[in-house]
Amino acid sequence: MIDRLKERLYLSVPHMSEASLRYVEEAFATNWLSTVGPNLVALEEAASALVGCPVVGISSGTAGLHLGLRLVGVEAGDEVVTPSLSFAASANPIRYQGAVPVFMDSDWRSWNLDPNLLSEFLKKRAAVNRLPKAVIVVHLFGQPARMAAILEICQRYEVPVIEDAAESLGARYRGAHPGTLGEVGIFSFNGNKMITGTTGGMLVTKREAWAEKARKWSQQAVDPDPEGVKNYVHSELGYNYRMSNVIAGIVRGQFEVLEERVLARRAVFDRYVAAFEDVPGLEPQPELEEEGCRHSRWLSCFTVDEEAFGRSCYDLIRLLAEHNVESRPVWRPMHLQPLYEGFEMVGGEVAERLNRTGICLPSSSSLTQEEQDYVIDLIVTAGKERNH
Repeated sequence: MIDRLKERLYLSVPHMSEASLRYVEEAFATNWLSTVGPNLVALEEAASALVGCPVVGISSGTAGLHLGLRLVGVEAGDEVVTPSLSFAASANPIRYQGAVPVFMDSDWRSWNLDPNLLSEFLKKRAAVNRLPKAVIVVHLFGQPARMAAILEICQRYEVPVIEDAAESLGARYRGAHPGTLGEVGIFSFNGNKMITGTTGGMLVTKREAWAEKARKWSQQAVDPDPEGVKNYVHSELGYNYRMSNVIAGIVRGQFEVLEERVLARRAVFDRYVAAFEDVPGLEPQPELEEEGCRHSRWLSCFTVDEEAFGRSCYDLIRLLAEHNVESRPVWRPMHLQPLYEGFEMVGGEVAERLNRTGICLPSSSSLTQEEQDYVIDLIVTAGKERNH
């Protein structure tokens, strides 16, 4: 057992592969350093083969959500439903488009968008001819949302679904990849994700024409040049959202070990669950009980019952920090953020309670048994101290 950590133990750190270094070195050696090159082509091909639909490599998952909103036709003044329990990057692209977010609560079964609330909301809005232009679904911490119910509801009212799968690469929903079930989906390769490019993301859609449109928009929307002299003709607004060949090389190598990383994180979660089995007041985030579903366990999340455990969630987070261990609450809901004060919120009790009681523990796929035992010992001891 470690007596005390000399260096801070972080929540989720990059876990690189040798292949990533090789592909990056090839990019430097061949001078493919911009937003074109062999790594980018190979990555999109590998990702497309994995998820089963066209893929566009982009600069971030946030950029992908922005492009996705534009693809489904969201414009200034339109309303878009999105979960309140998420990171700000799920909501901010709505504002990029000049649209208006409508925040919605989660359900206890998945911690994701509540289909029952969504059904009631769309029914009421349809009655007054005020349906939202789109619904964003977030697969939180690697847990798939209840997509069958959500898709059925949205199809009934012809409202397109965009999936924020930034945290759920490697998860499964009824055998499919979350992110591939709606009109558009996005993944993230930020530094703390399941696999990383240090940054970057990808947009996925079943519509090849939409993928090509997103690819064009991500490269400043340059039109084909009829004169053949690369005269940079622009007829619509574009963005600098394309992934670089260097970043693609890092992600390409990581894709080769994706399943290993998922299994490693699930093993980390399982060890926590076993260790806390007899600790009162600690409950793991449930795994969605639908056939063919798999939580990727990007982060190992638990709820803390203050009365049973003897400490609040926030007290435990502060205690771990004193011992050089990073943890954090489950996301602060968007409807409680100063940035989004005054926007419509449907429900809220579940999101607020999860933020008060939910804790995310160190979950890296490179986490050692000794490091995890250190975290477990701190938590078990903290509970015992307050219960005796």
